[in-house]
Amino acid sequence: MAISRRKFFKTGATTLAGLALSNSLLARHAGSGSVAGIVDYNSLRPQPGARSFTSKAVEATIAEIKARIKDPKLAWMFENCFPNTIDTTVTYARKNGLPDTFVITGDIHAMWLRDSSAQVWPYLPLATKDAALKDMVNGLIRRQAACVCLDPYANAFNDGPTGGEWQKDLTDMKPELHERKWEIDSLCYTVRLAYHYWKTTGDTSAFDATWQKAAHLIYQTFVEQQRKTGKGPYNFQRITERASDTLSNDGWGNPVNPVGLIVSSFRPSDDATLFGFLIPSNLFAVTSLRQLAELYTTVAGDKAFAAKCTALANEVEAAVQKYGVVERAGYGKVYAYEVDGYGNYICMDDANIPSLLALPYLGYGNATDGIYQNTRRLVWGKDNPWFFAGKAAEGVGGPHIGNDYIWPMSLIMRAMTSINDDEIRWCIKTLRDTEGGTGFMHESFHKDDPAKFTRKWFAWANTLFGELIVKVVNGGKTHLLP
Repeated sequence: MAISRRKFFKTGATTLAGLALSNSLLARHAGSGSVAGIVDYNSLRPQPGARSFTSKAVEATIAEIKARIKDPKLAWMFENCFPNTIDTTVTYARKNGLPDTFVITGDIHAMWLRDSSAQVWPYLPLATKDAALKDMVNGLIRRQAACVCLDPYANAFNDGPTGGEWQKDLTDMKPELHERKWEIDSLCYTVRLAYHYWKTTGDTSAFDATWQKAAHLIYQTFVEQQRKTGKGPYNFQRITERASDTLSNDGWGNPVNPVGLIVSSFRPSDDATLFGFLIPSNLFAVTSLRQLAELYTTVAGDKAFAAKCTALANEVEAAVQKYGVVERAGYGKVYAYEVDGYGNYICMDDANIPSLLALPYLGYGNATDGIYQNTRRLVWGKDNPWFFAGKAAEGVGGPHIGNDYIWPMSLIMRAMTSINDDEIRWCIKTLRDTEGGTGFMHESFHKDDPAKFTRKWFAWANTLFGELIVKVVNGGKTHLLP
């Protein structure tokens, strides 16, 4: 039976799957997500023959960066984390003579469009140095395009028509779908990976008829979910005790006013939105639509479709400025997290990416923008209901796990988007000191006790941590490392 994403998060299942961690180094506490401390700094990577994919360029990067990290624990964590995606989650093959890649999220044997894109993202700069790595990413772009063509409203896919535990959800399920929660960012991440692969490598081979069909479906789906001519084709209900795992109003979610924004029924946490217009995801869509426009102008030669993408991006951006920017006492103008177009909104942030904190990282605006800086101050403090400060750390969590649990992803994003060296230094030190004695990142940890954490094997968080360390070292800021 497949592992329930919700149940796995909450119970802290003990499987380490592909991590192959040594029992001599890790002592599990039965029934919890905590482990005893590491007794040395030996590598916790799988043995070379047990790794799911290998890359000479990644190995060279590990050796180069690790040699420049003076702190032995941080160097050890980097070596464990940066290759975690290719070590444990990648299935690569040739299908009809072309690259084909399936990337699981870690502890759940399914591929999220969001997670898989984000997991391989830190390796993109190395694609020109390693033909095998380039082919692997090319294969993922092709697989994602096929997934979007199968169903642009699905967020997670099986490796074939295997079915799964969510097949009884009240929506248009198919056996190839692991889950069918409509999240804007799923399609945005698909565009982001393809666009930056092209910009990095110059390779256009993945942009075949299937990919172009997927691109048109992405545009079509965004337009449908503006809901100007009705509620659109998507609705969703799940029989569950958790309100955030299903949609109200007979599966359509709370009403929205069709003001030009795009409905996201679920957040990147896979939790239902309160107000359907999720602002960080709408701004991510603005960036993605402009990337599609550039691709279709330069690569596909379809200026008419490019113009439609640009027009939609401009419309959504204008609507965000009109309906998604609000005045908050003590902060000035900030981005709301969600709005409904009727004047209702919620000010908060969630650690899952896209978040408000992560906007510059995802290519929207810049870190010095006034509204972004005001928003940043709000979300990293007491006026964000999902900000927690405790004995071990402070940071942003989210309702997906609940009170008092900080997500390392929020600390990584704070550092990634920071223009303050002291802030970056503090984030890295905190990440080093809150890995719970495991040598890896996790989904979340308790604000007072990092040994209490969720998800032992979460490849996205691991690789994202590695990306941060590479950025700091290659940016000439090794003095910010502990």
